[in-house]
Amino acid sequence: MQPPAREALARAARSAVHLETRDSYMLDDPGFIAWQAGARLDPADRASWWGPWHDHVRDATARGVTVRRARIVSEPVSDYVRYEHDLTHGNLAAGEAVRWLPRRRTTDLALPGTDFWLFDDETVLYHHFTGDGQLAEDGREYVTDPVRAKRAAEAFESVWSRAVPHAEYRPG
Repeated sequence: MQPPAREALARAARSAVHLETRDSYMLDDPGFIAWQAGARLDPADRASWWGPWHDHVRDATARGVTVRRARIVSEPVSDYVRYEHDLTHGNLAAGEAVRWLPRRRTTDLALPGTDFWLFDDETVLYHHFTGDGQLAEDGREYVTDPVRAKRAAEAFESVWSRAVPHAEYRPG
């Protein structure tokens, strides 16, 4: 399997953008299961939720890399999207900017059929998931084709320009 996003993020010099298009991922995740049972993270207790991904984002933003994440969501939102919304304080604390776009507001946009990361407007990392939200065995596909990178950048920017900043988004 190709290397994870954190390795490409470590090499990024200017920008890293992530488009998420699914309403659920890895429903067997222990954190999600605990959240469904009522467990909630305390944003003030950083030691309880800060993890390796947060370190990677913090390191990238300290180097001057702009990290942005846009999530396209169906409304009313799924439990998993509510879970993601509750955890987003960690993304923000690490230095990511996060926005949310209701799926109904995307019908006139040209969007890819899968999630992706785009690093420095040059390298696209597509994530291919199974129907139940697991990353497929061969689920990471890196592409450096300039035409595909440009399409990914245009798709991301079209979503970003319409999306609602995290602080303003209330899951419907």
